[in-house]
Amino acid sequence: MKEHNTYDVYYDEEADFLEVSFETPAKEGTTEEIQEGVFVTRSIDTNNVSNIGILSFKKRVQVLKEVLASLNKKLPIEINLPSN
Repeated sequence: MKEHNTYDVYYDEEADFLEVSFETPAKEGTTEEIQEGVFVTRSIDTNNVSNIGILSFKKRVQVLKEVLASLNKKLPIEINLPSN
């Protein structure tokens, strides 16, 4: 899997939205909903995945691992939420 130099993880607790960025934002990109509530943005110039967004993240933490694996991506950290 390709390593990246820039990562950004943003979580909006009120909206329950997680966004993971793998590189500096693309000047131009396209976003595709690859499954309900899961969005992947790619750079128009390189077609590289620049970020992944997941709605209702608390209910679907496992989706991040599945999406990362399907896109051949990984993070240098593990993202988990405590069970309530």
